[in-house]
Amino acid sequence: MEQPVIIQIENIYYPILAIVGIPANLMTIVILAHGRCELSKCINRYLLAMAVADLMILIFDVVLYEIKDAYFPYSFLNYTPICCLNLALLFASTDCSVWLTVAFTYDRFVAICCQKLRRNYCTAKTATAVIVVVCTLSVLESVPIYFVYEPREIIDSIPWSCYVKSSFYMLPAWVAFLWLETIITPFVPFLLILLFNVLTIRHILLANRVRKELLGHKNGENHNDPEMENRRKSVILLLAISGSFIILWMLALICNVYVQFTDIQFLEANYNAPFAIAEQSGYILRTLSCCTNTFIYAVSQSKFRDELKNMIKHPLTVIICSSK
Repeated sequence: MEQPVIIQIENIYYPILAIVGIPANLMTIVILAHGRCELSKCINRYLLAMAVADLMILIFDVVLYEIKDAYFPYSFLNYTPICCLNLALLFASTDCSVWLTVAFTYDRFVAICCQKLRRNYCTAKTATAVIVVVCTLSVLESVPIYFVYEPREIIDSIPWSCYVKSSFYMLPAWVAFLWLETIITPFVPFLLILLFNVLTIRHILLANRVRKELLGHKNGENHNDPEMENRRKSVILLLAISGSFIILWMLALICNVYVQFTDIQFLEANYNAPFAIAEQSGYILRTLSCCTNTFIYAVSQSKFRDELKNMIKHPLTVIICSSK
């Protein structure tokens, strides 16, 4: 029987995403860990943590869930306890990635808009503390996910694969957990990122207007202003990261909210149904966000591009020298 079109697309898309995304995030982690991109320690730690979280999503979601189900449905990874653990780690890494994006957005909001708070908050120590708290809470929040699933089938007395328990949609405790999970990720982060970006842009526009007037730019004179240039670069990085998150998560957010007010269940079994196609498309776009940050850094940060070029050239140099 021929597979639905959306499943055929996923079977091609997810391996390509893994082949591109995993090396890209690994290179990003190495580059940021060296700390040579002329970013503040605070920003560097947030970007490094986000790259690690994105790598975890690619491993637990794309490789150990999507690709495994498509190409290795009866591997040991489909043993129900392992499958449930992988799904819990998948949710934890997703929550961690989302809330680290919120934390980074808030950090840039404070750095640009709150001068009094900036000195104490925008530090490497605070960034480390925030990252640890976010990751810890994400793991704790995802523990119940392990108990949401039951075996899809029993083969030779061995439970295989994972299937959402029917009681998940009926018991008040699970219904409340589903609402809470939807609110925490991605509804609240989505609103917070929008709010912080709007406030940051508004502050920068007002500050730039005042600064131009003070510097005598009101009549259209064109002089280089290092302060305004630094703000411009900071805003480009901020808006590129948070903007890509909003765009790529939009469809998944709409599907999550829609499920709460209808009788439709998550992971609709009929993949030819319009909602199932929209839901799977949302997941496709959501996972794409795991490798966009690397390309954003490469486009917006010249030092990152230089480090990336050096990293690519180095193994080529070793190969050329060894072949002589």
